[in-house]
Amino acid sequence: MLEMPHRGHLLTEQANPNSQNLDQLTPLQLVDLFNQEDARTIAAIAQAREPLAAAITRTAEALRHGGRLFYIGAGTSGRLGVLDAAECPPTFCTPPDLVQGIIAGGAAALVRSSEGLEDRADDGAAAIAQHQIRDRDVVVGITAGGTTPYVQGALHAARQRGATTIFIACVPADQVSIPVDIDIRLLVGPEVLAGSTRLKAGTVTKLALNILSTGTMVQLGKVYGNRMVDVAVTNTKLHDRALRILGDLTDLPREAAVVLLEKSDRNVKLALVMHWTGLDKTQSEVLLTQHQGNLRAAIAASVTP
Repeated sequence: MLEMPHRGHLLTEQANPNSQNLDQLTPLQLVDLFNQEDARTIAAIAQAREPLAAAITRTAEALRHGGRLFYIGAGTSGRLGVLDAAECPPTFCTPPDLVQGIIAGGAAALVRSSEGLEDRADDGAAAIAQHQIRDRDVVVGITAGGTTPYVQGALHAARQRGATTIFIACVPADQVSIPVDIDIRLLVGPEVLAGSTRLKAGTVTKLALNILSTGTMVQLGKVYGNRMVDVAVTNTKLHDRALRILGDLTDLPREAAVVLLEKSDRNVKLALVMHWTGLDKTQSEVLLTQHQGNLRAAIAASVTP
């Protein structure tokens, strides 16, 4: 029989001294304790600010040159990666293959736990091969405890293919080390429920992925000010948001914003170029293409003598 590895030394597996009487707390005391512990997630993000910024820079550069962003993980970590990837197309109008989430066990693991599959390092490597990862791509391995073989196998295979590799874990590097380009450690301490990393570790991972993907899209020019000018107008809520963005940025009345949005085939960024430059739709598309879709750069170029 193979010897079972001991993981009790990992920060994510330790017992939290603040919750030793968890089963004796009232509901209100439970809420207060969770609130107190969850505050640690903000501090953890602040401590990881430099590697997070480096990850944004490297990822934006890769995507600018034809690369793709992949998240890979198992269990909660994998689901969070898939969630962040799935939200990029409606928010930033990105093609579905630009940001992708890979989870051990595939789509079925999103709704039913398949935790045993995380022990297969070869499956992680196979996923990298299946998605034809190349040197222009970025692969973010997510594992709260840092030891997930599926993620480690994937990162090793991605490095062999020359991809940029990023590691996100909630244990210090001296507990689990791995050769990657950017190492992000989100140290939130032991969980309220010992070992349940869907709690603080999951929360801080979601925060980090929010920052990474949104920061990358900002760098790629998919935001103007703090407005999602690349929003995909695919339902009534997003249609209304698009009209409000146009109205707020141009001071057009609602009726005129409706007309402008339709003239641009419901492309907010294109509508803004048309309005601010006086160019027609085709000319505006050319201008945006010349500036890699960056609205601010395109507008600046249009008024340069």
